Amino acid sequence: MQLFYNPQITKDTTQITFDKIESKHIVRVLRKKEKDILHITNGFGFLFEVKIIIASDKKCVAEIISAEKKPKPWPYYVHIAIAPTKNNDRIEWFLEKATEIGIDEITPIICSNSERRYVKIDRFEKIIQAAMKQSLKFTLPKINEPVKFNDFINQTFDGTICIAHCEPLDKSATQKEKKVLKSVVNPSEKTTILIGPEGDFSTQEITKALEKKWIPISLGESRLRTETAGLVAIQNISFINQ
Repeated sequence: MQLFYNPQITKDTTQITFDKIESKHIVRVLRKKEKDILHITNGFGFLFEVKIIIASDKKCVAEIISAEKKPKPWPYYVHIAIAPTKNNDRIEWFLEKATEIGIDEITPIICSNSERRYVKIDRFEKIIQAAMKQSLKFTLPKINEPVKFNDFINQTFDGTICIAHCEPLDKSATQKEKKVLKSVVNPSEKTTILIGPEGDFSTQEITKALEKKWIPISLGESRLRTETAGLVAIQNISFINQ
């Protein structure tokens, strides 16, 4: 099944007109014609089946045949707050793979050691949309605007909040040891996990997070790249909910 994305379509929509770029792709590249069936999601859990009624490469029009609400494949909510990597390809790779595995929300965080402090959210959104379509998912992950670390941790969060970092906790730390993720996360709950930049969070950032009751966690014995740590966290959450 080839999946298209249109956030404007709702269960009450009866007809959809594709823009010029998608019309050209449908008619010229995919060689679709009148009466052919297409599948569309609006990113809010709906799958729409539509039939082409005008097969024009400038203005392809289709009528809605059916609308089905698809349950989200995973019963939990996972929010990854991650520092953008210096190499933009690496954070984009994370966005793609995280969407394929299953993620609900992503926030780029700007930290003391961040080497990249500016990101193109429009570009990130396109990568997430493409990954959603490729992996045949019907719920689009939410991507937030970048936020400074201190501003982020000062927000109020539901569920479990964790910070994955590489520094050993000293005797003055609020919590004396890092926990394994599976020991602090319960199935079917909301979890927010902080993933730091190259060079890790600063000591001051870790201390502030612990003061705000963020739980320090370990993602294993290896020192992981930022994007790898993000994926390991997501996959661990998935396994916990099996």
